[in-house]
Amino acid sequence: MTDQTPSPEMSPEEAAGRALVARTSFEKTAVWLPSLAVQHWNAGEKFIVGKTFTDCVIEGPAVIAVMDGTVFENCAMGVTEDIRNLLYRPVSQTKLAGVVGVSGCRFVRCRFLHVGFTGGDALLEGLMAGVSPLSSLALPSEPSA
Repeated sequence: MTDQTPSPEMSPEEAAGRALVARTSFEKTAVWLPSLAVQHWNAGEKFIVGKTFTDCVIEGPAVIAVMDGTVFENCAMGVTEDIRNLLYRPVSQTKLAGVVGVSGCRFVRCRFLHVGFTGGDALLEGLMAGVSPLSSLALPSEPSA
């Protein structure tokens, strides 16, 4: 006789994680990058792929490995006077460990907090030349009561 025990129901945490992985668009929300990465890894995905983040706050602590097709449009990359403080040059040219890989993602008007960035030399040079640290932007003030 085979076991006919029904599989256990999916927990609310697992359901929420699966929904997060399935999402392709995030708008005007805070995204805790470590949680997003872990949910993808739990789903068997090595990278975060094909997502669009618009007007989001992307929070670490984390280091993003910027992969093919990922773009940053009008983003504030972090709180620093020198963007080079946020960039990490990999020692190995083949693999990276302990980073959050993003591929084919689009970040539009996002703010990054406690996030570093790594990738190839061309990517790092492009980031140094073409993005702004958060400290250089005039942020909107909080409305007064």
